[in-house]
Amino acid sequence: MARFCSLYSSSSGNSTYLGMAGEGVLVDVGVSLKKLKEACEFQNIDLESIKGVFITHEHNDHVKGLKPFLSKYKVPVFSSAETLEALISCGNIPAGAECVPVTGDVEIGNIKVKAFHTSHDTPVSLGYRFALPDERVISVCTDLGYVSDEVLSGIMKSDLVLLESNHDEQMLRTGPYPFDLKRRILSEHGHLSNTMCAETATSLLSGGTTRFVLGHLSHENNTPDKAYAETFKSLDMCGARINIDYTLTVAGDKNKMIRL
Repeated sequence: MARFCSLYSSSSGNSTYLGMAGEGVLVDVGVSLKKLKEACEFQNIDLESIKGVFITHEHNDHVKGLKPFLSKYKVPVFSSAETLEALISCGNIPAGAECVPVTGDVEIGNIKVKAFHTSHDTPVSLGYRFALPDERVISVCTDLGYVSDEVLSGIMKSDLVLLESNHDEQMLRTGPYPFDLKRRILSEHGHLSNTMCAETATSLLSGGTTRFVLGHLSHENNTPDKAYAETFKSLDMCGARINIDYTLTVAGDKNKMIRL
């Protein structure tokens, strides 16, 4: 049975687990090793079963705990060549760690992985699509200013999608952030709004996605209730029934394990 868990998801730190019993991977390690261990113990995830780590991009909230994790758990780290190079030069990857540039489809254990590019303010930013041995498909897609054709193709027909719902536009526009930061978040290289997330979820529903997890919420410019309400309204207008046709949850810290 496929398993998915958002261990941490916010502007402060991100890490996601997915896999099968006895075999799994992490997407990003943006929290301390201590916090990661606590979350995994809470979910009965054995860190020794982790076969590899997939990094979306080099921002600190996605790689903060990467070096301590790789120092203790000798597993390969996957990302774009540019991101790996940046992480090595900044000392975020320990000497001797196995670095695998993602240039096409990747297999790790019994999990098949396909990367797609996301639009963010780094040289390269990736999302990932994971096909598990039981034919379930899980996609992780955060940190993007807009949903490109490549992104939509990458996550379409997934059983479960972790999709960014970073901010409420009104809260962001009227909030305390300086103008340049607001402009960056709202740009095509920033973060996905609740409205854009909801529109994307509607497209995914028509493609067969039945489990939606909203992630990477801003503490300052969003609330879980606002993010949930926006996507729920959009799916409800399509005639979809909550907990019958689909499930909808908001990712945070130490979320419950989802079994597919």
